[in-house]
Order: sequence, then structure tokens, then C-alpha cells
Amino acid sequence: KMSVPDYMQCAEDHQTLLVVVQPIGIVPEESFFRIYKRISAVSQVNVRDSQRVLYIRYRHHYPPENNEWGDFQTHRKVVGLITITECSSAKEWPQTFEKFHLQKEMYGSTLYDSRLFVFGLQGEIAEQPRTDVAFYPSYDECETVEKRIEDFIESLFIVLESKRLDRATDKSGDKIPLLCVPFEKKDFVGLDTDSRHYKKRCQGRMRKHVGDLCLQAGMLQDSLVHYHMAVELLRSVNDFLWLGAALEGLCSASVIYHYPGGTGGKVGSRRAQGGSLSAEAGNRHRPGAQEVLIDPGALTSNGINADTSAEIGRAKNCLSPEDIIEKYKEAISYYGKYKNAGVIELEACVKAVRVLAMQKRSMEASEFLQNAVYINLRQLSEEEKIQRYSILSELYERIGFHRKSAFFKRIAAMQCAAPSIPEPGWRACYKLLLETLPGYSLSLDPQDFSRGTHRGWAAVQMRLLHELVYASRRMGNPALCVRHLSFLLQTMLDFLSDQEKKDVTQSLESYTAKCPGTMEVITLPDGLKLPPVPFTKLPIVKSVKLLNLPTSLRPHKMKSLLGQNVSTKSPFIYSPIIAHSRGEERNKKIDFQWVQGDVCEVQLMVYNPMPFELRVENMGLLTTGVEFESLPAALSLPAESGLYPVTLVGVPQTTGQITVNGYHTSVFGVFSDCLLDSLPGVKTNGCTVEVIPALPRVQISTSLPRSAHTLQPSSGDEISTNVSVQLYNGESQQLIIKLENIGTEPLEKLEVTAKTVNTKEKLYGDFLSWNLEDTLCQFPLKPGKIATFVVNIKVKLDFSCQENLLQDLSDDGISVSGLPLSSPFRQVVKPRVETKPLNPQESSKVGDFSHVKVGE
Repeated sequence: KMSVPDYMQCAEDHQTLLVVVQPIGIVPEESFFRIYKRISAVSQVNVRDSQRVLYIRYRHHYPPENNEWGDFQTHRKVVGLITITECSSAKEWPQTFEKFHLQKEMYGSTLYDSRLFVFGLQGEIAEQPRTDVAFYPSYDECETVEKRIEDFIESLFIVLESKRLDRATDKSGDKIPLLCVPFEKKDFVGLDTDSRHYKKRCQGRMRKHVGDLCLQAGMLQDSLVHYHMAVELLRSVNDFLWLGAALEGLCSASVIYHYPGGTGGKVGSRRAQGGSLSAEAGNRHRPGAQEVLIDPGALTSNGINADTSAEIGRAKNCLSPEDIIEKYKEAISYYGKYKNAGVIELEACVKAVRVLAMQKRSMEASEFLQNAVYINLRQLSEEEKIQRYSILSELYERIGFHRKSAFFKRIAAMQCAAPSIPEPGWRACYKLLLETLPGYSLSLDPQDFSRGTHRGWAAVQMRLLHELVYASRRMGNPALCVRHLSFLLQTMLDFLSDQEKKDVTQSLESYTAKCPGTMEVITLPDGLKLPPVPFTKLPIVKSVKLLNLPTSLRPHKMKSLLGQNVSTKSPFIYSPIIAHSRGEERNKKIDFQWVQGDVCEVQLMVYNPMPFELRVENMGLLTTGVEFESLPAALSLPAESGLYPVTLVGVPQTTGQITVNGYHTSVFGVFSDCLLDSLPGVKTNGCTVEVIPALPRVQISTSLPRSAHTLQPSSGDEISTNVSVQLYNGESQQLIIKLENIGTEPLEKLEVTAKTVNTKEKLYGDFLSWNLEDTLCQFPLKPGKIATFVVNIKVKLDFSCQENLLQDLSDDGISVSGLPLSSPFRQVVKPRVETKPLNPQESSKVGDFSHVKVGE
């Protein structure tokens, strides 16, 4: 029973000669494969004086029991043996040569020829001319290896051609031997060898065998004729196993004719010229050129026939692409009758799939693959199972069944860590699991999950991510565990149950206790890069709003200092199309300013999607443009809370344009940088604001008590305080105003203005008066210093023609109020005292407001 299937088999392998290359004694693995690579490069050789090409298939390991099926299909027969050995002294030579003979005996019954390559031996022995041994001083000094291999292949061809001619010649009267597969031999003991049925069986099997030899010898037309004859003979005697082999041979020859580039997946590789072929031969046999296949006519002995009838014969005997698949199905059904032919059946399925992949017939290919999955072989080792599932995965990938491919690759990955393996291969398991991701519509870039609807089966994707986490842990790589768990929580949050959310976060916290999650890219040994996973859903941010400074800290343009404003409005153009993007909205400049050194605020509306309280240990702003000191905040959001306002603060250290790009968090031990560009559906009123230089700050206090009510409504752009005093007509009083510099910048200039807002009667003389000379002597007012100035209040009213004035006065008195403060700019102007004329017809209510403006 042939026990080891070759999953890489393809139809064109039927025309190859099998050569095994093996080391003898102790040969360094690197050195062996270095020579093996050079040897296997000579994969095809042009036969002299003909247009035939010999194809060679090299193997560095081949089970001897498979070699016993060489009569059944000759491409399974080891016909060449090349051994590589090291020999440093003449004393070692006899023992080395003996080992070479022992190696030959292993494949002795099928070998056509063999070679021994000896490295390191010099002297008299190495100088003796030999055909079967080649001596080289070292692995670096062996220029003639390829030429030796070409000569070796030519010797194989001579033996092959003699066998083909010997068996193809009809020797009437001679008995044709019965070719058998190993398990048949006991079944034919005692059979009548003179019966017609037996002779037909012998003839059919031999005809099929000759077809194999013709195919290997580069005579495609001859092989087609022999296979057709074998099919008719074997069908007549119901010799199903060999009938299947004849049909498969017919399929292989037809595939070689229709697909000269090969079906093995490496297009063109089979036709690449090896060895030292002439330029003319290279042109004649370039990849895909059909001249390679123009073989001598059928049943000629010398192999040379230029008759064009050969092409006519080929067209008649060659199967069409559709017929190839039908014959494969028939052959596989015959193989299925024999439990010992499981490997043959499996390999035939694989070959048919490769052909169907070339024909782009995916559904039919999947039927063959499904059959291959259920073919029962002996108890396979774990390594063989891994190989089997990996090849099935690759074949499903070739026919476009990506999810099925991922399924088998995942099984192969699990097999790498099977309990029966003494040392589970977790690295191999992890690598195979990564290769399954595309088949399940899964990428490890969180950006792919923020651009629309979810793709693929979430339940399977979560299972796969859990397996990646487990494999990472068994590999001893906690950083990988954290990255995959973070990815699972971020991308699959909508599909996790409440209990799963708790389990995943608990696992994540246990891993991050040893290895915190970072925003660094993780590079795997094979070069794959795992991008960082920011937790943009923990919490979920719905809006971002930059807040103006508190009214007492807002900078104001001072009209009296700046002079007349020049209008900067642009012409209005109506358009019914409103075109704006989220990016433009975020880069929109805001119409207020922040001040260098002052605390600035950004308000976020957030909510917690988790079924438990969410602790955000470190949340702060991410900005660009100016140097910015972010002051982190710690949050505790209730379970599944509604929109919850969170204010993040910071201090700009320099001036210029500042843009709020996002925020950073620390949740479950994972540090995240969340950029606004990656947040879907976030509302913002613009994220770019101007930071102006630091300004002075002044605190004003007066000697009079505060008024119980506001006499002048605030416009919102100024700071006002209201003080009150009751005076009789003719009475006067002083109002002492203290100015304290509570900022870090000096106060340089002061300007005071007064305005009477309303009165029912004419006032005589100066109602309010002051002298700023003593006050200005204290300027510039340094931080922490206090300056005072005095305002004189004098009341002189005309009571004539006013009936209710006394009553009004007793109710209200005369109030002096309103000390609005406007933050100064750095313009240098001279101090001046300005008293505006009083207007007695201004209002119906008695009252007076003093407007004190402080400026630089």
C-alpha cells in the first residue's frame, strides 16, 4: 500500500523522470541544500538530434514503498539517484563508497543510473577518471555540477529509450509479463496464464506502461495512441484499477498538450530552460512554445518523423478540455473501488482540481476537492495532517473559495498544537492563523472597521481572534495578546454579549498588568506589521466643542485704542449647493481667541457603551500647532450612560494657530491616541483657534457698596460691577477705585471715560470728575501692585417744573455704577480723560452710569 501522498502532484508530472538527491554520512544541511538547489535547477534537457525534451522531478526524500508502484505509473519510479557526501581523507573513501552502494540498493530495482558527488577529497583517488563519481575540493569549487547533471540525464534517457523500444516492439510468440501493483501479487497466484482474458489483461497493462514511457521520453503522440489502445483492452476485461491509470495517463497527455505552461501554479516554470542549452534550443523551447511538443510519429522506432500526419493523429487522440475532466471522474471512480489505492485516488483528485482551476470551473473543482477530503488513508501523523490541510487550503484558494480555504488552513493551524504533539508548534499555529484572516474578511487594521458596515461572520471572526490571543500567550508574547484582545474589543464591541464584554475586559486587564498596551506598531518576525488599536469606542465621543475663555479672561479689541475699524466683510454670493467635508469643518477657524498661559477648555459629549462602570484613568487633549500642556482628567462613567459632558483642559505655552486633533485615554491598561478624523459621526464647531500673546489682568474694587440690582444689562462682551450711593442735591462724595494687577504682565496705560445714561433733569456742572496724574505716576503697574484713583461725585439738579421728582429721588436716589473692564492690547497710547456731554432728554428714568475703561 502506497502510504505517503504527494499533494503537489500535477498532471504534467507524468512526463517527468524521478531523481532522488540524498546526503550520505554527515553533511551540513545548509551545504546540502545549496548543492540541491543547483542540481534541481537542471529540470529539463533537450535531447540531442531531436526536438524532444526530458523533464526531471527532483526529491530529497522519497518513501521506498511508493517506489514499488513504479510499474503502475512510471513517474513514481526512482530512475536516478544522486548522493552527496563529505570525505576528507583517503582512509575514509572505501567506507564512503560502500555507503553509496547501500543507498543504491534501496532503490536498486528501478534505478537507471546513479552518481556520487564527493566534497573535500583530494589526491590520487580524486584524480582517477570515473563516470559514477565526481570529486570536488569544496562546496565553493564545483563549477561543473550542472554539466555533470546534464550528462547524467542523458544517460537516463539512453536507458529510458532502450526500455521504451524494447517494450513497444511487438514480439509475436513471446509471453507478455503481467505488471502488478504490490497488493495484487497474491491475487494472481494460480491463475490460468494461457486464457484469453489473462493475455488481454497483460497486453492492456503493458500498452499502458509503454504509454507512460513514451510520455517520459518526450513522445506525446505515441503516448496518446498507446493510452487509447490500453483503455480499450483493459475495459474489455474489467481491469478497473489499471483502466483508471490508462484514463489518467490519457488525461495527463492531453493536459500537457492543451496547457504547455503547466497546471502546477508556477506558470512557465516547467518550460524554463535549464543547463547549458544552446540559444537556438532555448528559442525553440521557450515557455508555451508548442514546438516543444512536436514529437515523432506514432510507433516509429527511431523517434524522427517529420510527417504532418502526426498532428492529425494527435488532434484525433487528444482529449478536449471538457473530456479531460470526464475521464478524470471516471478514473477516480475506478480507483475508489480499491481501498489500497487511496493515495492514487487522492492525487488524481488534486490533479483534476489544478486543471479545473486553469479552466476556471470552480464549482466542479470543489466537488473533486470535497471527494479528496473524505478519502480514507492510513492513520496520518500530525505533520502529514498539517500538510494535507494546508494543501487543501491552497487549492480552495486557487479556485476562489476563500472562506473554505481559510477553514482548512485554520484546521491545519489547530493541528500544529494538537495535544498528541510533544512540543506543540505555537509559532507555526500562529502563522497559519494569520493567513486565514483574509478568508474570513478580517484584517488587523482597525481603520478597516470604521469605514462602513461590518463584513463577514462576526461569530467566526471573534473565535479566530480568541485563538490568536491564545496562540500569542502560548508563544510567550504578552504584547501580542494585548494587541489582539484590544482589537477584539474595539472592532467586535457591537457583537459581544454583556458577559463577553466583562470577560474580555477582565482578560485584558490581567494582560496589561504585565505589559501595558501602547500605540506602537508591532512588527512580527516575518515582517507583518500590526497597527495600534485606539479605543475610540471606550468611551464613544459624539461631539467636540472648543469653549471660549470665561468672560473675565476674554481678550477684547479696544476701539478707542485701535481707531476706526475697517470692514473686512467679503461680498455675499448665494449658492444653493452647500458643499463641505468633515475635514474642512474641523479645520475651520473659530471666531474667538485663546490666550497664552491661560487655561483653555474643550467640551466632549461622551457615553459609555459598556454594561458596567467605565473608568478612564487618563484623558487629555492631542493638539498640533503650538506648545500645549494638556492637563489630564480621570473619568468614571456610569454603565450605559447617556450623553455625558466631559471638559478637558490645557494651557497653551506659545502663540500661533492651535488645532485640537483628538484626545488620549488610558482604559483597561491600554493607552490610546484617538484622532477626530477616525471618529465617525462626530459633530464639531471647528477645531482650530488662534492663541494670542499673554495679556495683563486687573482686578477692580471700589469704596462703595455693591448695588442690589443691575442698573445696566450686560452686553456679554464686557465685565461690569454695580455700586450704589444716595446723595442729596448739592451733596458730594468721593469714590475710591483700586486697580490690582493680578496677572503676569505689567499694566502700562489707563483710560477712564464717563457717560450719563439717563436723567429727567438737567445737571449743572461736572457730575463726575477725576484727576489721573497721581494714578498714572504708579504706571506701568507691575504684577501684584495696586494703584488707586479718586472719582468725585457732585450732585446739582434743577427741580423746576418737575412734580414727581422729589418722590423719585426718595425712591431711587442717584446711583453711580458700571465699571466694565476690557482686557487691554499692546498698543501704546497716551492717557486721556474724556467727559462726554450730558443729554437731559435721553431717558425717562433717573439714573446715572459711570463707564470706566482700563487700557494699556
